[in-house]
Amino acid sequence: MKNSIGTNVILTLFGESHGPAIGAVLDGLAAGIPVDEAFIASQLAKRRPQGPVDTARREKDPFQILSGVKDGFTTGSPVCIVIPNEDTRSAEYEATKGLARPSHADYVAQVKYGGFQDYRGGGHFSGRVTAAIVAAGAIALKALAAKGIRIGTHILECGGVRDTDLNALATPDGLALLDSYVDALGEKNFPVVEDIEEAVTAKILEAKEDCDSLGGIIQTAVTGLEPGLGEPWFDSLEGVLSKALFAIGGIKGVEFGAGFGFASMKGSQANDSFCIEDGKVLTRTNNNGGINGGISNGMPVVFNCAVKPTPSIAKEQKTVNFLEGQDRPLCLKGRHDPAIVRRICIVVTSLVAIVLCDVLATSKGTDYLK
Repeated sequence: MKNSIGTNVILTLFGESHGPAIGAVLDGLAAGIPVDEAFIASQLAKRRPQGPVDTARREKDPFQILSGVKDGFTTGSPVCIVIPNEDTRSAEYEATKGLARPSHADYVAQVKYGGFQDYRGGGHFSGRVTAAIVAAGAIALKALAAKGIRIGTHILECGGVRDTDLNALATPDGLALLDSYVDALGEKNFPVVEDIEEAVTAKILEAKEDCDSLGGIIQTAVTGLEPGLGEPWFDSLEGVLSKALFAIGGIKGVEFGAGFGFASMKGSQANDSFCIEDGKVLTRTNNNGGINGGISNGMPVVFNCAVKPTPSIAKEQKTVNFLEGQDRPLCLKGRHDPAIVRRICIVVTSLVAIVLCDVLATSKGTDYLK
């Protein structure tokens, strides 16, 4: 089972949804990076369920840092963070044991691990494990912020309600406003730019009332990233980011800049013209999402992720019992999110921060971030 990502700054995840705990190990961080435990707690709070549009499972996430930190700074040894699971109801999953929940990993886990996997709540495949990404990512975000690099993720679209497109602001005249929006997103529990929280919430609750769920599109912007980061071909900046993003189970599509919009453009529309502003090379538009040839070009790195509807729904569905080899109906009970677009935003921001720390450490040396 492969649970690690990174070349010099390496993230390893462990734990299961209904096991004693989940956690993360960050290996390769330089000594001397500040670790703000209050900030870690605030980041975890952004992921935590908060209302009727989230799951009723309420974990308090009282994390512990077991190694790699002393007196508020990294020591250079692996940072191990453990988060206990306290609000579990494992008995609810006995009734569905052997049933392949549609769009879940139950069947493929059975095939790959031969029945030895922890099936309760999805086990190691559960979104619960993403809390460990957020805890580790909080350390990475602080390290990047010290270098002037900011990351913000917001709900771009959900239920037909659409927010401001941050990539439209990635122009020489719009960079200051984009920076302010990215900073503001870091303070919000409901990550949107415009005043659309109520409208999005209404759409999610409408789906919930119908025993269904919603997906959406989230958008991430990285500002302050210098040009020259990434590699051509197989370790392109898009490639390493996409590899990490697709590890998050709810994400089924990633597009950088104009993305699939390129298909309906002409070259004269798609190309980002260069210009000099205050002695810096910039582009007048950001259709390529801040990346050319797999390498950052100094403009904001902006990408969208397609988030699938939560697969656990209360409507009756057709499935199979793979232990009995028979077709079965399925009507799920329990505590599930009618949409994960809000909670997944901080997970994406956190994971991107870890990946960028690795990219910077690989390019500039492991001591660059301290």
